Amino acid sequence: MDGFDIILSKEVVTTSFLFLIFSCAASFVFAPWFIRALKSLRITRRTEYDSSMGIVHRQAKAGTPTMGGALVVAVIIGITIMFNWVQRFTYVPIGVLGISALLGGADDLLNIFGKKRRVRSVAQTLRLMRVHRHARMRLWYMFTLPWTAFKRFFYVLGSEPGKGIQPHEKIIFQFIAGAVTAWWIYFKLGPEWRTIWVPFNGELHLGAWILPLIVFIVMFTANAVNVADGLDGLSGGTLITAFSALLLLSWIQGIPEFAFLNATVIGALLAYTYFNVRPAQFQMGDIGSLGLGALLAVMVIAQNRILILPLLGFVFFIELASVIVQAFARRILGRRVFKMSPLHHHFEILGWPEEKIVMRFWIINVIAVFVGVWMALY
Repeated sequence: MDGFDIILSKEVVTTSFLFLIFSCAASFVFAPWFIRALKSLRITRRTEYDSSMGIVHRQAKAGTPTMGGALVVAVIIGITIMFNWVQRFTYVPIGVLGISALLGGADDLLNIFGKKRRVRSVAQTLRLMRVHRHARMRLWYMFTLPWTAFKRFFYVLGSEPGKGIQPHEKIIFQFIAGAVTAWWIYFKLGPEWRTIWVPFNGELHLGAWILPLIVFIVMFTANAVNVADGLDGLSGGTLITAFSALLLLSWIQGIPEFAFLNATVIGALLAYTYFNVRPAQFQMGDIGSLGLGALLAVMVIAQNRILILPLLGFVFFIELASVIVQAFARRILGRRVFKMSPLHHHFEILGWPEEKIVMRFWIINVIAVFVGVWMALY
């Protein structure tokens, strides 16, 4: 995994295109039916849990079907299980995709049909420890104080309790997905996968230290894609460029199973993006953004090109960075850096048309992907 010594196989390339075409065609066939089903089930975007609806022109998005990413996830899983199910190479990426998608789907449904949830603050818990009339409850609050602090920590990024899965709960499930990936890479793929490729300079041997790094990358990337999924066509188009780079690298690395999986993802995303460009007929939702974000991380790790991940998903990481900067600026400096985060909302408030933001972000990501692929070839 430290270089490209395998000759590009014409059969692998042609079969990859077959997977891409089949995946795209299947998604196109089922998309109209799926959109109607989402509408009939009232799985649509609501205003009450979406802070971005404060931007006036975004209010027109209310009522748009969401959870469109479920179609992408279903096509990828279905085609892979039927035609590309290889225990060593594809069952864990598909498993991580499934775990993350289930988490996102639950969040989507709870945000639509659930009830408002409350999270007690650390200060409230400390007060209850002192003043509650029952001694056993005072002990309970004392015992659960670390868990309360853990929950409140994740609201530093600006999240407020809504109706969906809470940030601390997402982190736990994402940790599980990352841990599964780390176990697979370290114990199942072989010793050659326990090193990190370094451009222009060979490899960095991390040994067991690669385990926490993998967990972090899966969690971070899933959240980055989730944050960026806010404009029609943005996440779909950006993911297509990222997985296209991985498809090219998998051809050169000579790993057919990875090539076929990457091609399947691209095909499903092409059809999804066709229906998602403004005005979107459906939106991805957390089921797609969390699932595909985790899968992107898994494939980059499995193809041993971790260090170019920030380039392949450049827009995603810039978007997540804007959220982090905004949150800490508000908490520490008491002021905003951006008019609204993530970054695409900042430009919306400045008056940029949605299509202009999406197209420019696509172009920026394509440029970053070209740089990443160039680096990956060394």
